Amino acid sequence: MIGFIGAGSIGGAVITGLIKNGYDAKEIVVKGGKSNRTKALQEHLGFKLVQKIKQLEDVNPIFIGVGANALDSVLLELKSISKDKLIIAFTGNATVAKLRQSLPDAKVAHAIPNTPVKVGAGFTGITYSEKFTEQEKKQVISIMGYTGQLVEVPETQLGILGTVAGCSPAFLDLFIEALSDAGVKHGLNRKLAYDAAIGMALGSSKLALQSDLNPSALKDEVTSPGGSTIKGVAALEEYGFRNAVIKAVDAAEGE
Repeated sequence: MIGFIGAGSIGGAVITGLIKNGYDAKEIVVKGGKSNRTKALQEHLGFKLVQKIKQLEDVNPIFIGVGANALDSVLLELKSISKDKLIIAFTGNATVAKLRQSLPDAKVAHAIPNTPVKVGAGFTGITYSEKFTEQEKKQVISIMGYTGQLVEVPETQLGILGTVAGCSPAFLDLFIEALSDAGVKHGLNRKLAYDAAIGMALGSSKLALQSDLNPSALKDEVTSPGGSTIKGVAALEEYGFRNAVIKAVDAAEGE
């Protein structure tokens, strides 16, 4: 069995992605918080809900999905049952060094998922401590595989990877909304405008993922000389689209 501490935005998304994509709910134990949010999720998905971290003593691995302000107290309580366990923390400030210091007898990792894990299309970066064996990494990969891609990176790259993959769903949602507004402006009804924009995002992403061409070359395939698409691209450049995206990532990184 596997365990979760916290079922908020990210923890809940991972749990949902696991179960909705075939992971047995009966094999998941979740330690809930004081709100009714986890209870409501449990009633919907059917995992086992417990109230104390000590009740996770017999599960492995354990995923931590609490907010940054709750991390220290969770690690303190988790220490007594952490010996030889695999502990993977999704919390932003849960560095490998911090986890290793707090849980010296465990094998720890720091991971940053994005919200599309909820539908099995997520992208999660992960950094393992040196104690993790290749077999144990495969165990984590087999679990997180239900939620999408899992990529191992050095921890120095985990933050920016989390920003590019984790913040950008909001950027893309904003782009989809803007495309829909433009469609409505030119006569489409709202639902059709949203369907067209979302369908485009799904299809273009799938094409980019499966193609041997990079996104720049794929763009060139659509932009015929003197055509409407290149005129639109030129307008995006004129109004600073590319720079706005880079500045958004800079801002999310705290620059």
